[in-house]
Amino acid sequence: MTPFISEFVGTAILILLGNGVVANVVLGKTKGHNSGWIVITFGWAMAVFVAVFITASSSGAHLNPAITIALAIGGKFAWADVPLYIVAQLTGAMVGAFLVWLTYRPHFKTGNDPDGILAVFCTAPAIRRPVSNLLAEVIGSFVLVFGALNMNTKSEFLGSVDALPVALLVFAIGLSLGGPTGYAINPARDLGPRIIHALLPIPGKRDSDWSYAWIPVIGPVFGSVIAVLLYNIIH
Repeated sequence: MTPFISEFVGTAILILLGNGVVANVVLGKTKGHNSGWIVITFGWAMAVFVAVFITASSSGAHLNPAITIALAIGGKFAWADVPLYIVAQLTGAMVGAFLVWLTYRPHFKTGNDPDGILAVFCTAPAIRRPVSNLLAEVIGSFVLVFGALNMNTKSEFLGSVDALPVALLVFAIGLSLGGPTGYAINPARDLGPRIIHALLPIPGKRDSDWSYAWIPVIGPVFGSVIAVLLYNIIH
């Protein structure tokens, strides 16, 4: 695969499986209804594992604009390729979210809570405090990127053999740091599906909470940049 197709397909699969597990837990009359936070965090970890394993050899498995930007700032990725990667990641996330809706379409018609419907697509804070919410996203994203960089022993960002350790890292972040905001830790993961939520004709949906949408975009970028700069200093 070319890097663009790799990032597009990988991010689409990431969102299809990651947001898919949220839909399975949150929406009514599914087989996994109300199965809980552990199922969501494990499902997201497996989504990362599959997406990274598929794309590592062809694009480095960024799958995340914050990672792409941070690596470029840290001198580990060419700036000329940044726009291409980000477009692929954002459009891939939108396609993945659309496929989740398509898969669970009958379950969106079962009288779900509007906040639950929104949660299938994007994150929201448990307690709405912008500074604290932003800090939670910065910290979670720092752990993701700093951990992934230290797990990797190759010149690329990730290799296929790093897929499982990174999946476990995301599992740990979800369990330990995901409570305040739902751990977006990825601008494309949140923004792409939020756009799809705004566009789709879903019965009983609420607004797409655009007043919060900047936090899961800015926070992951800040956290990822700090992680790469610290990694460069240490190494």
